This record gives sequence, structure tokens and C-alpha cells, in this order.
Amino acid sequence: MSSQSSDIKFSDLTTLIATRIAASPNQRVPFAVFMDWALYEPELGYYAAHRQKIGAGGDFVTSPHLGADFGELLAEQFLDFWRSLDRPALFHLLEMGAGQGLIAKDVLHYLSDRAKTSAEYAAFWQALQYIIVEKAAPLVQEQQFLLKAFAADKVTWKQWSDIPAESIVGCCFSNELVDAFPVHLVEVQAGQLHEVYVTIEADSSLPPFKEVLDMPSSPKLEVYLSALGIDLTTYPNGYRSEVGLAALDWLKTVAQKLSRGYVLTIDYGHTAAQYYSPQRDRGTLQCYYQQSHHNDPYWNIGHQDLTAHVNFTALEQQGTRCGLENIAFTQQGLFLMALGLGDRIYANTSANTTASDLVQSLRRRDALHGLMNPLGLGGFGVLLQGKSTVSSLREYPFKGFTVSGAAF
Repeated sequence: MSSQSSDIKFSDLTTLIATRIAASPNQRVPFAVFMDWALYEPELGYYAAHRQKIGAGGDFVTSPHLGADFGELLAEQFLDFWRSLDRPALFHLLEMGAGQGLIAKDVLHYLSDRAKTSAEYAAFWQALQYIIVEKAAPLVQEQQFLLKAFAADKVTWKQWSDIPAESIVGCCFSNELVDAFPVHLVEVQAGQLHEVYVTIEADSSLPPFKEVLDMPSSPKLEVYLSALGIDLTTYPNGYRSEVGLAALDWLKTVAQKLSRGYVLTIDYGHTAAQYYSPQRDRGTLQCYYQQSHHNDPYWNIGHQDLTAHVNFTALEQQGTRCGLENIAFTQQGLFLMALGLGDRIYANTSANTTASDLVQSLRRRDALHGLMNPLGLGGFGVLLQGKSTVSSLREYPFKGFTVSGAAF
């Protein structure tokens, strides 16, 4: 960041957004536009300015913050993907939205260590090329520092525009990325679908924003819901939810870049039927700040994370439209158990010989159980899609999508 940008105050983002809204038609923008500015505005947005704090002392915790096990178990699944593709000489592992780079670090350290003692791991390591697609420049800097030991020959950073169509052979994957994409807010009033717009309230104390309802800004919102078999006009008055058009655009881009291989998406979310349950009448939009969450996106703009749950049914449908095959969908806890998490829990329990070992074991036990807790990280969805490859678990029983040796 330049010295000039380092002097920017957080309140400048609120001022910038208010100014843009004032200059917009009808002095309003769809909530999705507001959310995009709040999260990704260069040098000011929550992610773009790298104000987010992730981990035990930050705004939220992700799986790789609980230890190296998550990345190491993922590495086993990536090795399995390589096998299923008949061990290509070049295997791309493309991570989208790599955060602080923890997964990349754990995957690369694990595979490089195994390559020293195993011919198969050595062959996979030789074939592996790790690519990170990251939108936020400050995060790229952090990733490059963390991964400097591998940057020379294993890791490259690219933007989507740098990657030719149908050039990726391997796996495109993300962990807690899609939930951060901007969403449109919709609300039912008098049996009609309305969209939530953000406008400004003159002569008010900060934040100066308020919501107004009007007809949808794009027919794509109703097309999205119709494709899912959802008719919100039959829902109770005041029912509110989200429409994730940005997630569809993202998956279309991923599918275009992939020549042969897999798309692995790990995130918190629901099927469409669960997502648009009449009981979930305020949607899934949440704001996270210092390990607490609330539902006011107009507070602390630029300091707090804004997220919405992932609609996995919509991703499956979009994948089909874009030439991807839907291979499997499961929960993270089951996925990691099939990859060997249970063995790690057992080995950790039986390794205590001293009081110090016991303390370390208890800490690791909590971390391992955290990865599989069905009420937390273990309940995340894991969606596997593929292109120009096997199309079912019967054809290839992918390691992470089996339980007790039987595909489900």
C-alpha cells in the first residue's frame, strides 16, 4: 500500500458508498452492489484492505486455523483426484480465494514431505503445479510471504484473465469462498417479489443508509428462483431471502477454465429446499465481527464480514448448464472421516506419555473434533463436480466420498 492509502480512514468507505448511491439512478443501488463495495472496494473494503482478522482472536475461524490436519487430509483427496485422471504429467491445483495461504502451506508441506519417502507421492509432487487466484492484493502479499519456500517452482498467482480457457487439468477448489460473494436480497410483499435496494437518508447520523423495496432490478432473479422450483410469491408477507447470482457467474468462469478434472467447493450452505424453507423467513445473511454475529450490514462498514449461506442446488444446476457433472455432495465431517480424520483422532488419543503430551493431545483433540462437529465446521457442505472425467462414485469411489469403504 502507498503512504497515501495508509492514511485512509475506515469512515471513508461509508462516505464513498453514500456518494456513489447519491449519484445513482433514483439514488439507490441493489443490496448486492452495496455488499460488493463493502467487501471488495480497493483499499477500503473488508477484504481488499485486509482489515479482516481470522483465527481464534479474530472475526471468525476457518478449518485450516484448527491445525494442519485439514490441509493434509485435502492433500490425500487431491492425490486421489490425480490417480483418477490416470496420473497426468501436469496436475493443476487451483485454489480460489486462498485467504492467508494456510491450506496451500499445509498441502505443500505435507506432499513435499511424503515425496521424500514414497515413489507415488514423488510422482504426484513432480506433476503438481499450485495456482492461487486471489482478488485481494494484501492477501496475495501475505500468501507470498507464507509460501516463499515454494514460490520458485510450485506456486504461481494469477487472475482469471491470465488463465486460458480449458487449460486447467486437475482440481479447482475453494474453502469458504462462495459465502462471501455478493447476494441480492428479495422480499415478498402483497404476493409479489420485490428486491431490497439501499438508499441514503439525508441529514442522518452515520450510517446514513436505509432500505427500500421495489421491483427486481433484473429478470435473472426470478429466473434463478424458477429454475429451483421456488415460487416466493406464495410465501408469507415479509418473507426475505437471498439470490446468489454472483456465485453462478463464478462457477461459469471456473467451468470455462477447466479442461479436465474436478471442482471441489467447501462451504456452509443448504439445498434449495432448505434454503428457502418458509421457516427461514429472514434469509441467511449474517455479519461477523470479533467472533460474534448479527444481522445489521450497515454498521461498521469495512470492519465486518458480510456473508450468506451457499445454495448448493443452484451450484449443481449451474454446473450442469456449464458442462460439469455433479459427482457427489456430502458434509465436511463425513468427508474428512473418509480421508482419515478418525485415524488421526485415534493416534492422538493413544500417544500420551507425559503430562505435557496430554496437554498437547487435548488441544489437538479439540481441534480435530472441531473439524467434524456437525453443528459447526463438520456440517459444511462439500460439493464435487467434474468435467471430462468419471461421472459417478461407482466408476471411481473417490476416497473422501466413501464411508467404511462404501460409496454413498
